[in-house]
Amino acid sequence: MWSWLFHRISGLGILLFLFIHIVDVSMLSFGPDVYNQSVTLFDYWIVRLLSLSLVVAVLYHAFNGVRIMAIDFWRKGSRYQRAMFGAVLVLTLVVFIPVAYIIMLPALHWLTQMPHSTAGH
Repeated sequence: MWSWLFHRISGLGILLFLFIHIVDVSMLSFGPDVYNQSVTLFDYWIVRLLSLSLVVAVLYHAFNGVRIMAIDFWRKGSRYQRAMFGAVLVLTLVVFIPVAYIIMLPALHWLTQMPHSTAGH
């Protein structure tokens, strides 16, 4: 049941992103200045967190889709569906963690700055 629920929620999240993406791209019709201003929105950390939710939704939805195909087309698929669900969750996390780091790093610039030395001042 959890697999089914997560699959539906992730699918709806991806659909919502599609609508947002269409609006974002349509900003081009208002000129490059309007589009460039709308794209700066993606530099905010809260928007980056929303991007992370899209990434985790796409990863889970894709891996779970492969699991569903295995259940449908593999004779023993239903026998191993619970183990495959665990594998889907692990794969999603393993791929998500480095992607999350890459997406959030520009927004977390305060973590990457070296502290200034006060010696000699």
